[in-house]
Amino acid sequence: MSDVMEMTASARPGSNASVPSSLQVRVRAMRWEAPGVVSLELSAVDGATLPSFEPGAHVDLRLPDGTLRQYSLCGDPSDRSHYRLGVRAVGGGLSSTFVHRKLRPGELVTVSVPRNNFPLADAERYIFVAGGIGITPLIPMMRQASAQRRPWTLLYCNKRDSDAPFLNEIRALGGDISLHSSEAGTRLDVRAKLAAVQAGAMIYCCGPERLMTAVEETTADWPQDRVCFEWFAPRSRANEGASGNFEIVCNSSGLTLMVPEDRTVLDILNEAGVEVPCSCQQGICGTCETRVVSGEVDHRDSILSSAERAANQTMMTCVSRAKAGSRLVLDI
Repeated sequence: MSDVMEMTASARPGSNASVPSSLQVRVRAMRWEAPGVVSLELSAVDGATLPSFEPGAHVDLRLPDGTLRQYSLCGDPSDRSHYRLGVRAVGGGLSSTFVHRKLRPGELVTVSVPRNNFPLADAERYIFVAGGIGITPLIPMMRQASAQRRPWTLLYCNKRDSDAPFLNEIRALGGDISLHSSEAGTRLDVRAKLAAVQAGAMIYCCGPERLMTAVEETTADWPQDRVCFEWFAPRSRANEGASGNFEIVCNSSGLTLMVPEDRTVLDILNEAGVEVPCSCQQGICGTCETRVVSGEVDHRDSILSSAERAANQTMMTCVSRAKAGSRLVLDI
C-alpha cells in the first residue's frame, strides 16, 4: 500500500481561496498499536487547544526531513489537547520510514489545520469496512455513532487478527465487530455482506484498492450517497492517457493559458502566478479543488463521486484535464 496518504471522498468546500494554515506541534507520545503500526500524539507547542475537527478529517504532516504526507485524525474529536495519527511502516515510504526510524517524542513537526473530504453523514445505522491502516478515519466515526446510540458494524480486514491496529479501543466502543483474516482463511465475502441494499444504513469504506474496488462494485445497486470511500492512493484507471493540449481561462482575471498534454493545470496556473494551494498532487487530498464555470472536465481524481463528476462544478487541478475539444473556464 502506498505511503501517500490515509484519507478522501464526499463533501468538500470546493474552493481554493486560501492556502490551509498550519501550526507547529510537538510529538507528545508514540505508541505501538500493532506490528508495523505506530500512533503519534501531537500537541501544540504552547499547550494551547488545537483547532477542532470532525470524524473523517485529515491533516498534512510535514516532517523534519521535509517530507509532506496526509494522515487521518484517529483520536477523539472532543479532546482538543492533541491530535492522534496512525502510521504504518511501508517499504519505500519516505514519511513512514522517517516516523518509524527517526521521529521521537519531544520533536517538532508541522501540521495543517484539519480538512475533511470524508464526513460522517447522519444515518440510522452504519457499516464500516476497513482494511489494515484504513481503520484510522473510521475510529472517530465509530466513536460518534456510539455516542449517538446509532448501531454500527465493522468489517475489519487484516492479514492476521493480531495485525489489526486499535482493536481493543474499537471493541470498547460497543459495536458489532467482524474480523476477517487472510492468513486464517476468513477473508471478507463482500458480496454476501453488502450486495443487498440495507434500509437506513450507510457504508464507509477505507483500505487498499482491492478491497475498495470490491465494495464499490458490490454496492452498485445502493443509492450513491449511501456508500462513501476514502482512497489512500490514486485509484487505477484504464485508458487514462494524455488528452492533448487545451486552453483554460481564469475567470477573475481573464487570463488565458495553454495546458500542454504533458503538463497539469496546476503547474500552468502556478507558473502564471495564479496561486492554487496543493498537497498530494495525485488527486486524493482535495486541496487544489477549483470551481468550474464552463467546459467539460476529464475527471481523473479519486475524490469526486459519479454524481459530482456529472455535475461538472469542480475539478482537481493536479490531475484532471479538459475533455477533447473543450475549453475550461475556471472560477479563479
